[in-house]
Amino acid sequence: MSLDSIDRVAVLGAGNMGHGITEVTAMAGYDVTMRDIKDEFVDDGYEQIAWSLEKLEEKELIDESADEVLSRIDTTTDLEAAVSDADLVIEAAPENLELKHDIFTDLEEFCSEDTLLATNTSSLPITDIAEPVDTADRVLGLHFFNPPVKMDLVEVIYGEETSDEAAQAGYEWVESIGKTPIYVRKDVRGFVVNTIVGPFGGEPAWMVSEGEATIREADATMVHERGYPMGPFELGDLTGIDVGYHVRKESGAPIPPITEEKVENDELGQKTGKGFYDYEDGDGADYGPDDAGDFDWLRVEARMINRAAFLVGDDVATPEEVDTGVQLGLGFPEGICRRADKIGLDEVLEKLETLEEETGSERFEPHPYLEELVEDGKTGEDAGAGFYEYDTDEGGLDSYHNLNADLDDGVLRVELDRPTRMNALNAELLEELDDLFSTVDTDEVRCATIEGAGDRAFCAGADVTSFAGADPTELMEVTPTFETINEFERPVVAKIDGFCLGGGLELALSCDLRLATERSEFGAPEINLGLIPGGGGTQRLMRVLGETRAKELVFRGEHIDAERAQEWGLINRAVDREEFDDLVEEWVDDLAGGPPIGLKVAKKVMNEGQDASLDAAIAMESQGFGLLSSTDDVMEGAMAFAEDRDPEFEGK
Repeated sequence: MSLDSIDRVAVLGAGNMGHGITEVTAMAGYDVTMRDIKDEFVDDGYEQIAWSLEKLEEKELIDESADEVLSRIDTTTDLEAAVSDADLVIEAAPENLELKHDIFTDLEEFCSEDTLLATNTSSLPITDIAEPVDTADRVLGLHFFNPPVKMDLVEVIYGEETSDEAAQAGYEWVESIGKTPIYVRKDVRGFVVNTIVGPFGGEPAWMVSEGEATIREADATMVHERGYPMGPFELGDLTGIDVGYHVRKESGAPIPPITEEKVENDELGQKTGKGFYDYEDGDGADYGPDDAGDFDWLRVEARMINRAAFLVGDDVATPEEVDTGVQLGLGFPEGICRRADKIGLDEVLEKLETLEEETGSERFEPHPYLEELVEDGKTGEDAGAGFYEYDTDEGGLDSYHNLNADLDDGVLRVELDRPTRMNALNAELLEELDDLFSTVDTDEVRCATIEGAGDRAFCAGADVTSFAGADPTELMEVTPTFETINEFERPVVAKIDGFCLGGGLELALSCDLRLATERSEFGAPEINLGLIPGGGGTQRLMRVLGETRAKELVFRGEHIDAERAQEWGLINRAVDREEFDDLVEEWVDDLAGGPPIGLKVAKKVMNEGQDASLDAAIAMESQGFGLLSSTDDVMEGAMAFAEDRDPEFEGK
């Protein structure tokens, strides 16, 4: 059982999740059969897929036509016909254990014994679903998030009998369809993401029920001060208040009175027109920054961190998996484990102990793993260890958390390492970039490259949520980082593959050379938020593109493709992805083999000459020429030319 053995997939269910999973499977090149119990369900699901693919084709977000993708999708109401030749079956039926038992009983009869059997359940234990299957070692959870076409995360969940071979095959298949998998190594209720999000919605509901906060205070604080994409009550209205209610009821957990009251009154959120907010006669979730007040956000985050300690301490998931899960599955601005280490685990533990003593509630009972970390002195970043280990050596290339840096053979290779946020810039990443380019020994560097991790973006802009609650003067601190890179003594190449937008474009503009794949997109979309580029973008665009094109890019806020970017002179080259790495290495080899002093002087004269008069700029050029004429590198260059060989510059 391996990825290589998966050619054909069957998806059981044509509802929102079923047709979404079918669509992403076909988009990845697999033949897939979508099955449901009635023709009308199948037809409706197929129509939804066709509509979605047409939109993706119109926006050039798929590499082939909608018809080509649709040609790989078959539909049927016959279960045996759907699964008999499938290598992977994904059940996406309603959350009814008896129904799922019936399905999996039939699957064991109709499928080959080598077929991988998966369930997309979001709430039922994998072990319970696999109960009717004699070969339960091949049953696992593949929990997609809604909508599957847009959401990158898939939880790969072990049941009690799931084999490592089956889980690995599922994990690799998820990667093959362009999604990001995380392992959930034990069959715990809520898996990873829902385990963390429970307290995010539940604890504020208790606080409001007990008169300690208001709905608007909670939502405003968590969004505008803590950077979450949506407040807990706004999120409850979006997903349905009854959903969280039933999850708590099924697990036997106490239900906050305000939640019970809303369900009893059939005020379930947006779907009923009224929930925590009024969507019929009111303005919906109309909270703003001024509503934040003194809401106790640490009480909420301490409970989420305690749940993370349970997941890590009980070997359900690693800190990296937990953090990837909440970022991709919930849109959190950063991982909850990483945030815990910044707050300080000792402070979190103290908060929980105080609340437990004051309330007597089991909700606040610290998990033993959290207590163990604190007892061992692993209290977070400042201590050098917490959920994560931290390198406390300042300035080391391996001491950064949001970027990767490597210096080899004179080439400083820098990777923005926030792929779950499309490498968006937050305060920490900007600070680390500034520190790296300020402290690295330039005598060891011939040139540098900057690229983005993952396969979606160089950098999609500023991570707006990470700057929530920041003072306006703090937001102005992005410019020094770009200036540091612009003034770095060695040539810097922006290696662009994917989105290069907003702050990402400003970062690329601070580099000396910009190479891109043909699929890349460029833009300054800040105007669509009522803003302007704030990291030197308006000025650098004017200098690179001229007034006409710079103003078009800034005023309209639209994206341009790589072909136009090259035509305008925004980038140096645009090539097919297959040629990209070779192109970059060719340029890097030229730069790394060039004269370090000559390149340093050339960069300085060209950068500073832009803002000087022509006479002053020419004077700077003459001074630079004179300075270089006495260097050993010039002598080596002349001798190499005379001897018809490649020069070996030493920077002297």
